[in-house]
Amino acid sequence: MKYYIIAGEASGDLHGSNLIKALKIEDPNAIVRCWGGDLMQKAGGQLAKHYKEMAFMGFLEVIMNLGTISRAINYCKEDIKDFEPDQLIFIDYSGFNLRIAKWAKRAGFHTNYYISPQIWASREGRIKDIKRDIDQMYVILPFEKDFYEKKHGYPVNFVGHPLIDAIDNREEIDASEFKKRTGLHPTKPIIALLPGSRKQEVQKMLTVMLSVVPDFTDYQFVIAGAPSLDDAFYRPFLKNPQVNFVSNQTYNLLAISHAALVTSGTATLETALFKVPQVVCYKANWLSYQIAKRIITLKYISLVNLIMDKEVVTELIQNDLTSKNVKNELDKILYGPHRNQQLEAYTALERKLGGKGASATAASLIIENA
Repeated sequence: MKYYIIAGEASGDLHGSNLIKALKIEDPNAIVRCWGGDLMQKAGGQLAKHYKEMAFMGFLEVIMNLGTISRAINYCKEDIKDFEPDQLIFIDYSGFNLRIAKWAKRAGFHTNYYISPQIWASREGRIKDIKRDIDQMYVILPFEKDFYEKKHGYPVNFVGHPLIDAIDNREEIDASEFKKRTGLHPTKPIIALLPGSRKQEVQKMLTVMLSVVPDFTDYQFVIAGAPSLDDAFYRPFLKNPQVNFVSNQTYNLLAISHAALVTSGTATLETALFKVPQVVCYKANWLSYQIAKRIITLKYISLVNLIMDKEVVTELIQNDLTSKNVKNELDKILYGPHRNQQLEAYTALERKLGGKGASATAASLIIENA
């Protein structure tokens, strides 16, 4: 069959690549065209557009780029019509994908959503669009099944979380060799800095994260460079010899880290699955934060806390994200009992997420429901 997949950021590219691999195992003659990134292309997808061209963050930036987004939507529709896929698959990226889904359903395409839009966090009214426009939904968080089925009467498939497979399938590294190759100190324990993947986000986060470096001289701080940003972008942040940088090797970095400062998002869950104690950091521009505060109804912003339905990791949000608070919370997960409490909670978290095989299960169901 022919599959058209749309993913709009680095995490979607990762999960999309594993889905493509699973589809090609189930359907060896599969032809896949996609919006995504290098990983999806490497997995065998024909790349229609790279997600880097659409990496807009926050309400203000989206408004400023409405023309670009509108042109991309029109191009996407024409590209789908030209490709004539048997299955259209959306991965997260709800603002864009739900608009394409509305058109695609009316145009007669079979629509699948893998990794649900987070309507349980905000704009729950979009359930009407999903019920109307999505033929099959595949969810990856355990509480999403109850949300859709019990609260909204919309049947979905819980397939488990694809991060478990992504982490399990990665190539193991030799810690000493990795440190030598990347110029890291051979013995100093590592505090990983995961500041996000968009320019404005990274600039805000790193400024605060790096402000605590002088307080932890026994450690080396290592910035995880995002694949969506050039290495040159990070150079102004590398003036302190205690701060290092690795590009596009976040999993290898987390595998050898002692603790981490993490911008909220998928990275919080990745860090937990690598069993690295963390402090969650997030700060948006004033306008975006004021809008978000009024439409997001969640108690927590990190996936770790949302899944566990309690505060496992400390969240420093907006005005709470200060140098003093980062230092105090980092102290707790480096030296105190809070470190062990997080590690114990991580084990329970992994059990809640289910076992391996999310990508394979999703691929089988997509083919089965064709």
